[in-house]
Amino acid sequence: MSAEPITPGAGLRGPARPSAYREENDFDGAVIVPANALWGAQTQRAIETFTISDLRLPRRYTGALGALKRAAARANADLGRLDPALAEAIVAAAGEVADGLLDDHFRVDVFQTGSGTNTNMNANEVIANRANQLLGMPLGTRHPVHPNDHVNLGQSSNDVTPTVVHLAAQTGITHRLVPAFSHLETALRVIAVATDGIVKPGRTHLQDAVPIRLGQEFLGHAGQIERSIDRFRAAQRGLAEVALGGTAVGTGLNTHPEFAGRVVAALAAEFGVELRETDNHFQAQNNLDAVVFASGALRTAAASLLKIADDVRWMNSGPRAGLGEIEVPSLSMGSSIMPGKTNPIVAEAVCQVAAKVMGNDATIAVAGGRGNFELTVMTPVVAFSLLESIELLAGTAVVFADRCISGIRATSAGPAAVERTLMMVTALSPRIGYDEAAAVAREARASGRTIREVARERTDLREDELSELLDPRRMTGVG
Repeated sequence: MSAEPITPGAGLRGPARPSAYREENDFDGAVIVPANALWGAQTQRAIETFTISDLRLPRRYTGALGALKRAAARANADLGRLDPALAEAIVAAAGEVADGLLDDHFRVDVFQTGSGTNTNMNANEVIANRANQLLGMPLGTRHPVHPNDHVNLGQSSNDVTPTVVHLAAQTGITHRLVPAFSHLETALRVIAVATDGIVKPGRTHLQDAVPIRLGQEFLGHAGQIERSIDRFRAAQRGLAEVALGGTAVGTGLNTHPEFAGRVVAALAAEFGVELRETDNHFQAQNNLDAVVFASGALRTAAASLLKIADDVRWMNSGPRAGLGEIEVPSLSMGSSIMPGKTNPIVAEAVCQVAAKVMGNDATIAVAGGRGNFELTVMTPVVAFSLLESIELLAGTAVVFADRCISGIRATSAGPAAVERTLMMVTALSPRIGYDEAAAVAREARASGRTIREVARERTDLREDELSELLDPRRMTGVG
């Protein structure tokens, strides 16, 4: 094959000139396409129709789609359904899509046909045109490689699109999200060990509670992230089941019985993820339940990050008029008017990402329930939202770990506040009774004295008993 080079995006910008366009024909007549564009008539119609936003399906999606088309060509050739020479050209062209070399030729808006047909055809046309170009043919010939007859052989947008969503999500969770959250969990466990000797007031309802060790708080945060990872893996079990092989409505019309299994096995090996053809194609195409479930795991992780980041913000509040129990790294000035002010900027960014992921989950939940009978019809926006959430959470976890959590320094404010907290009285309750302990707390609050000082006067507890019962470190363990 001759490998005529192309320049991605060449001829797609600048003033319109008659020589910069070519004419193609499809089911609805003639279509004018930029001369050097690798897409064809159906993609051009989609580009002109869907001028809603500047949002495009992300690189991870396009890469997975290219990889699927490459694996499909190999499988069809092996099964005797595709001429080996055409398959070789398709494999080479689809490989360029998978590797991101032709991204400039994917121009369809996220907000398009609900099955993702426009992006599927975008890929089919780009791969067919590039394959023909590699075979020495001009763009737009649709010969010898045809976008539908050859690139899309044995497939439908209705099984390809959900399969690519699952594959892209599986890849993102396996290779990006889980490692990122594991990194954050490690950072939290390290700071938990480092601060385990620091006793501070616990708080419930933003009110003083019995003492807790700072390390125990961070250990709780680490546990949240650990369980987020468990939820990701639970979601992956559903995402591993893919729709490929069902074609239009789940019946498998116009595909070889072995086609999907071969393609899915090849993709699983290439991307290092669990992937298998569904044993019920009708359910795999008439809903997006596995994606909705996965998004729920992402939303829960976002809620965990929001809670942890908010705790960090509260403990860092001050430095003199707030809690001031920890100091986070000072990364930039925090005010254009107040000199010397610094803010917990990374924690604030984490909170914003959490809000965005929760919004994406709402989009996915609504979209997941939309579709009648054999097909859901909001898949492109689901794909965009899910993959965006995966990337946002992964990037946030790494930045939070490296630029905030790892640099936290405990102050003396927490330990200094323990003796003043009224809930120290809880340790006296088993000895003097709940009602008397409550009376001690009321008097301490009214007089501004400590629990120790009031108990020394009101009870018959010896000094050594008071010291033992009101030992803050002792109060942070079981018993």
